[in-house]
Amino acid sequence: MSVVRVKICGITRPEDVTASVQAGADALGFVFAPRSKRCISAEQAVDLVRAVPAFVCRVGLFMNAEADDVRRTLARVPLNLLQFHGDEAVDYCEQFDRPYIKAVSMAAGSDWRAVLRMHRNAAAFLLDSHAPGAPGGTGEVFDWDSIPSIDAPIVLAGGLTCENVAEAVRRVRPWAVDVSSGVEDAPGIKDPAKIRQFISEAKREN
Repeated sequence: MSVVRVKICGITRPEDVTASVQAGADALGFVFAPRSKRCISAEQAVDLVRAVPAFVCRVGLFMNAEADDVRRTLARVPLNLLQFHGDEAVDYCEQFDRPYIKAVSMAAGSDWRAVLRMHRNAAAFLLDSHAPGAPGGTGEVFDWDSIPSIDAPIVLAGGLTCENVAEAVRRVRPWAVDVSSGVEDAPGIKDPAKIRQFISEAKREN
């Protein structure tokens, strides 16, 4: 098994960039979805991204955004990877000259099979517990046994914490894990100790 990667999502403060990088995060997520409690502006993101060193991936999360809004953000913020959390079509996702992750709702009633079929060129699929059309970050776990066999990298999200991430990695064997609320004291306010413990636990099963 390859070493699992860890993405700390919903970064809103410079000190959380520093804490995540020092703890060994492989990627940092910056949210540009207005419905999220962790949404930041392009102006805020510029300063945050500037503090991210080489070899740490900078991910921008969007949800049903106007294409021009995404382009304006990309013109200001040097993002490596895009993450689409809504019902974006394939042509939409592929127009920005960046690799992208497509979020897939694993909640009851979601047609996750259709999403997997459509987005064949996605760099990875992020499996989350959010309801279809919801922004995620709910802190809720979905049934890991419901995960299908997917011939693509899987990023596991949804309710991961310091207490359950090692089990999640052991059972699911994902390419990466993604955490936001599980390492927070409040929405958008990360806890450095929780970040360190989460990353340590996530990589313990390797």
